[in-house]
Amino acid sequence: MPRERIMETARTVYRRYGYSPIDTPALEYLEILTGKGSEETDRQLYRFEDHGGRQVGMRFDLTVPLARFAAQHIGSLGVPFKRYHIAPVWRGENTQAGRYREFYQCDFDSIGTDSVVADIETALVIHDLLREIGIQRFTIKINNRQILSGLLEKLELSQLTVPVLRALDKLDKIGKAAVAEEMQATAGLTNEQANQVLKLADIAGSMSDVLDCISELVRGSPLGEQGADRLRQIVNALRTSGISEECYRIDVSVARGLDYYTGVIFETLLDDLPSIGSICSGGRYDNLAELYTKQHLPGIGASLGLDRLLAAMETLKLIAPTRTPAPVLVAFFDKERLADYLALARVIRSAGIGAELFPEPKKLGQQLKYADARGFQVAVIAGSQELDNGTCQVKDLANKSSVEVAWREHADGFLQAIRNVLANG
Repeated sequence: MPRERIMETARTVYRRYGYSPIDTPALEYLEILTGKGSEETDRQLYRFEDHGGRQVGMRFDLTVPLARFAAQHIGSLGVPFKRYHIAPVWRGENTQAGRYREFYQCDFDSIGTDSVVADIETALVIHDLLREIGIQRFTIKINNRQILSGLLEKLELSQLTVPVLRALDKLDKIGKAAVAEEMQATAGLTNEQANQVLKLADIAGSMSDVLDCISELVRGSPLGEQGADRLRQIVNALRTSGISEECYRIDVSVARGLDYYTGVIFETLLDDLPSIGSICSGGRYDNLAELYTKQHLPGIGASLGLDRLLAAMETLKLIAPTRTPAPVLVAFFDKERLADYLALARVIRSAGIGAELFPEPKKLGQQLKYADARGFQVAVIAGSQELDNGTCQVKDLANKSSVEVAWREHADGFLQAIRNVLANG
C-alpha cells in the first residue's frame, strides 16, 4: 500500500545515512511541550489532567520529545546521536486537504554536533528520500535563521525576533502587504522597518548572485555573516555532490513557524502542487535540548509529512489506485476443490508474493470485477479440469493477456510468469 511503501522507503533512506530507530512517548508532561514551538502550537495542543492530577499533553511534533529524551539519556547514547522516528502527532487545527488533527511524521535528526556536515547531510537526505519515493519535481528552499536574526540585529530589532519571524513565515500564505501589517501590529515595527525586512523576499538571481546579495545585506552583523557563510558552504556542497540546482534554491524569506529553530532551515515544495504547502521541512535547533539539561546538545533534523504527501500524490495521480496489499487474486470456482485452491495460493505466498483467495465460488466475471475494483495486477484462474492437470491461467489484468502454466510440477515457471506480470506493471 502507498502509506506503508513510503514508510519503508523512509526507513531505508534513513538507515543508509546511519540513523537508528528510537521511539519517544506520545504523552508528555505539559511543561515539556508548551512554549517550545509557537503560540499557535500551544493553542493547538491536546492537553488534559490525568488520573493522578498531572497536567499532560499529546505531542505536537517529534522534535521536542526527542530533545527531552536526548537530554535524559545522552550519557549512554553518546554523540553525535542520529535517530529516526515514524509516528503520529496531534494538533487541534482546522482540517483541510493534507492537514489533519492526527497525522504521521517521518523524522530524522542528529543530536550533539553543530558541524556543517550535519546541515549538508540533512539536505541530501531530503533529496534522496523524495527521489526514492518517486517524486521528480520538487524544490528544497533553504535559508538560515542567523541571516534573518542578523538583519534584525542591524535594524536594532533583535528583541523582536520571534514576532517578526512568525509574521514572515506567513508570507506565502497572506502576501507582503498583510505580513507588513502584522509586523507593525504584533511587533511594533514602523512601516519602513517592515519594508526593510521584506526586502528579503525581493532577492533574486543566480545562486551566486543571491549569496552575494545576502552577504552584503548582513555585512556588519557577526551572526548574520556566520549564517551567510554556512549557507554558502551548504550550497557549494550540494553542487559538488551532484545535486541538480533544479531541486533546491535559497529563499531568505523562509522563516519556519516554530520558535526553536536557530540556524539553517528547509522547506520542500512540490513544483506541480505548491499550494499544498511544505511536504518535508526542518532545520537546526541548537538550544532546544538545553531547556532540559546544562549540557550543550545542538540538533538538526527534518520531517516528512506523510499524510500531506499522500494527499498531494493522490491529487497529482502519482499513486496507482489500489485497495489491496496483495497483487495476486486466486479465483475460486469449484467448492469441492477448495483444498487445491488453498494449495495454489500457498505456492504463491511461499515465494514471498501476496495472494488473496476469493472467498466464494462465483462466476469468473464477478471475480474479475472484484479484482479490477481492488487493484489486483494478476489473476490466477483454474477450473476443475485444469486442477486435475495441475495447470492454471496467469492473467495480466492490465492488458488482459494470459498464459497457461503448470503450477504443481513446474512451480518455478509458474512463479516466474507471475513475476513477469508484476515487473511489467
